[in-house]
Amino acid sequence: MNSKQRAYLKGLAMNMEPILQVGKGSISPEHTAAVEEALNARELIKISVLQNCADDPKEIAQILAERTNSQVVQVIGKKIVLYKDGKKDKKKIQLP
Repeated sequence: MNSKQRAYLKGLAMNMEPILQVGKGSISPEHTAAVEEALNARELIKISVLQNCADDPKEIAQILAERTNSQVVQVIGKKIVLYKDGKKDKKKIQLP
């Protein structure tokens, strides 16, 4: 993903509400499966890391990206934005 595409995705994610949360239990296999399912349905998702989570949001983002074969668009504070390219027939987001 180049910087122009990343900037485009950041713009799309700016108005999105987080659809998943990471709490003090951090990342479990069930949580990873939920992220995978959400990425397959939406391509671009925002995740909120709660205050009681002791792990670093950047590390959480990298782990989730590796496990779901997605890309980290950005991590700002306790918000994570992930993108996964959809299947050709179900593509929702056209990158520039």
